Amino acid sequence: MTGSWPPQWLTPVPDELLGKRGELAIRFIETFGIITADGVAGNAGSPLVLRDWQKDLIRHVYAKDALEGTGYRHRLSYVLVPRKNGKSAMASALAVFDLIFSVSGAQVYSIAAEKEQARIVFGEAKKMIEASEELSGMMRIYRDTIEFPQRGSIYRVLSAESYSKEGLNASSVFADEIHAMPNRELFDVMSLSMASRGQKAHMVAISTAGLRTDQTGDDSIGFSLYNYGKRVALGEIEDPTFFMAAWEAPEGLDHRDPETWRAANPGFGDINSEADFASAVRTTPESEFRRKRLNQWTQTKNAWLPAGAWDEISDESIELLPTDQYVIGFDGSWKNDSTSVMVVIMPREEGDVYRAFRAASWEKDFLVDDDSWVVDKQEVANFVIGFFQKNPNCRELVCDPTYWQDEMFQWSEAGMAVVEYPNTISRTVPATAKLFEGIMSKKLLHDGDASLARHIENCILKSDSKGGARLTKDYRNAKLKIDNAIALMMAYDRCTARMEEEVIPQFFA
Repeated sequence: MTGSWPPQWLTPVPDELLGKRGELAIRFIETFGIITADGVAGNAGSPLVLRDWQKDLIRHVYAKDALEGTGYRHRLSYVLVPRKNGKSAMASALAVFDLIFSVSGAQVYSIAAEKEQARIVFGEAKKMIEASEELSGMMRIYRDTIEFPQRGSIYRVLSAESYSKEGLNASSVFADEIHAMPNRELFDVMSLSMASRGQKAHMVAISTAGLRTDQTGDDSIGFSLYNYGKRVALGEIEDPTFFMAAWEAPEGLDHRDPETWRAANPGFGDINSEADFASAVRTTPESEFRRKRLNQWTQTKNAWLPAGAWDEISDESIELLPTDQYVIGFDGSWKNDSTSVMVVIMPREEGDVYRAFRAASWEKDFLVDDDSWVVDKQEVANFVIGFFQKNPNCRELVCDPTYWQDEMFQWSEAGMAVVEYPNTISRTVPATAKLFEGIMSKKLLHDGDASLARHIENCILKSDSKGGARLTKDYRNAKLKIDNAIALMMAYDRCTARMEEEVIPQFFA
């Protein structure tokens, strides 16, 4: 297990295309690059010494477009590396290199989700130029712009508003922390701004991992590019214009283990220190640590389950036998949401596990359905009755009664023991803890259903004023549904309930 070169994900580049431009960039950085702040790698003002993995990365980013070509092979180079691995210093040095050595009339830009973030790379470039008498004599330095008059080239830091970037003619774009962009508008505008430059232009996006979804509820631009890069790396897609190098810890490893830290960080114990990781892991939420230090994409800022925990309890052989007793969990909706019917099978013998599967669900498809979409309540009611008639050993049908009182009456009339389960804090806080314990102790298994897994992944924890935490969804992302997870929680809570518990939902009548 290694954190150096190659990284965990690397798109293919023929060795013969790793040409002179990359070597020139390496020599330039080692001649003029400096460390701008005291750290593990050295003191401020000391020369920037590239590590072997950084040199390999630069050679790949600056690969040429053909054996005799002079253009860039990659229109976009996407570099994913955890924090504290020297990415800003390297990006700033490359930006200055492009300002001097790319096309005449070059337009080099630094962008990020916020202008202050973009200024980090730009600011490092200014310090590098100011520290060199040779470079500073060639440049004119302003607050947000560096000019290279000899070739009519500029390097500029831009604000985040995409609408103001129309009309640019970029030759190089350095995008910092692309995972933090609220949507893909700025990325798309700057990508299109390179159109007239052809193979003489490129974008270099250097980032850590982030959240999988953006503020619209869709895959974030960073996560979308990451998934695309994996497909290119695996050979599913052939796209020589796209390059990705992504360092990350493999899924399922203990985030507290120093070997996991080493696997994800090419500069571990060199550019960054093990002691810093040991301190951070004690005080940083797991999902945050996984994103920033292990470079793993997470679904939410407050992920409910540890990474890999849900996959560890998967059993595709689960089926409901004629002799099985079971509980149905029902979480219903009306419009713009989802409705779920989950089944939890009781243990078949002493010491056996609980088994769960999704019997059915109805969910709005935001790509197809408009705001007029509503669930067909009679279809749902008929499904539940039909399921019960085929499998009569149902101990309870537990429901949140909101909007569904009429259907609950139909189910009761059909012979089912219908139990009200209002979504209250006093009920859901202990039920959340119970389901978590069942998953982590592997008392509960599921059949690997993708829809259920997606809803589980969308869950976050919300704490109340008394310190309890319960499952909920991120209400800023209306497209992220959790109803399968809530129905599972309800059914598992009733399956494992003891008669002496204080709060027992009343049977519906």
